[in-house]
Amino acid sequence: MTVSPIENGIVLDHITAGKGMELYKALGLDELDCLVAVINNAYSKKVKGGRKDIIKIDAEIDIDLDIIGYIDPDITVNVIKNGVNTKMAKIDPPATLEGIIKCKNPRCITSVEQELPHVFKLTDRENMVYRCIYCESKAK
Repeated sequence: MTVSPIENGIVLDHITAGKGMELYKALGLDELDCLVAVINNAYSKKVKGGRKDIIKIDAEIDIDLDIIGYIDPDITVNVIKNGVNTKMAKIDPPATLEGIIKCKNPRCITSVEQELPHVFKLTDRENMVYRCIYCESKAK
């Protein structure tokens, strides 16, 4: 299988195998009016398990790095300009998430006060545990 290189855009590489479509939906890439390639289970010697997903976006867009850091902090973000990789960045898990996930606790204040933002704080970096700042419920 051959996926042609992109001239200007973004490549999300080293996505944990199986998380490519989750990331595609979370970033709203299905709403873009440009070419987007999602490659699932690509062979890789550099990742644990030997498989990875890759997303190639053939456009210069703003992407939410907090979503990437929450879903899979091992992703490498590559910015391509004129066919050359101009920037490569690893994403750290964000310390707080606002408006990305919702608290599922029916007793949380966010269930009653609809205008309150859903805010989660990273409480355990090693295990990627986020907790609601209002009720301390653990995010899935």
